[in-house]
Amino acid sequence: MSVVTVEQAGSVTTVTINRPEAFNALNTDVIAALLDAVAYAAAEPAVRAVVLTGSGEKAFSAGADLKELAGMGPDRAREVMAAGQHIFRTIEQAPIPIIAAVNGLALGGGFELILTSTFPVLSTKASLGLPESGLGLIPGYGGTQRLPRAVGQRVAAHLMLTGSRLDADRAYALGLTPIPPVEPDQLLATATALAEKIAAQGPLAVRAILHALEVGRDAPLDAGLGVETGLAALAVAGDESTEGIGAFLERRPAKFANPEAHR
Repeated sequence: MSVVTVEQAGSVTTVTINRPEAFNALNTDVIAALLDAVAYAAAEPAVRAVVLTGSGEKAFSAGADLKELAGMGPDRAREVMAAGQHIFRTIEQAPIPIIAAVNGLALGGGFELILTSTFPVLSTKASLGLPESGLGLIPGYGGTQRLPRAVGQRVAAHLMLTGSRLDADRAYALGLTPIPPVEPDQLLATATALAEKIAAQGPLAVRAILHALEVGRDAPLDAGLGVETGLAALAVAGDESTEGIGAFLERRPAKFANPEAHR
């Protein structure tokens, strides 16, 4: 059985971590399979959004597989952490939006994976945290860097130093998700509906927005504005905006071509 499953329905691909017996723990096989799944979706012109979730009802992912980490020497640990960080960064930089549908526990690497998504949708049963300090460890897949950017330095320090967890309501209040928590039986439907709504927008415009957001995450304002100007100019002069503006003026739904048609 594959540790990660991929299912495409129209313009949305659902990627599922499939180790429910291990609370969808992330080992090297799972992380590599996630990279392959996202790369597949990003390279497929018909796919315009991804929903990322975990199998079963208990966990999105309970984090790194501790059995794999136990007894690992510093050189091997550095290799594993560097590889994981590279893969998580690649997922974060995907040219299509990735919506994390969080169906339960999201701890350690599971929470760090959520932080690489475009945004998450949380079940009311979601529980998020970085408990590594209680194991004599620290977050190693980007948590020390991404969480402060998401919730601020002091909140992130508190969560990591105490190992405290966030429930769905607190995560929503902190701005970790723009969507109020939903009941578990509505989670995938809600995440998929959002993915489909994004998929109905201009795909090149969506990719440009994601690129501008990526640049603006760390760049000075003037540098980010310069990138935005160039991307906006290309959008104005492109075929996609011709269709979008025309459809608006003609009061009809826009029919955007897949990105492949614009190459």
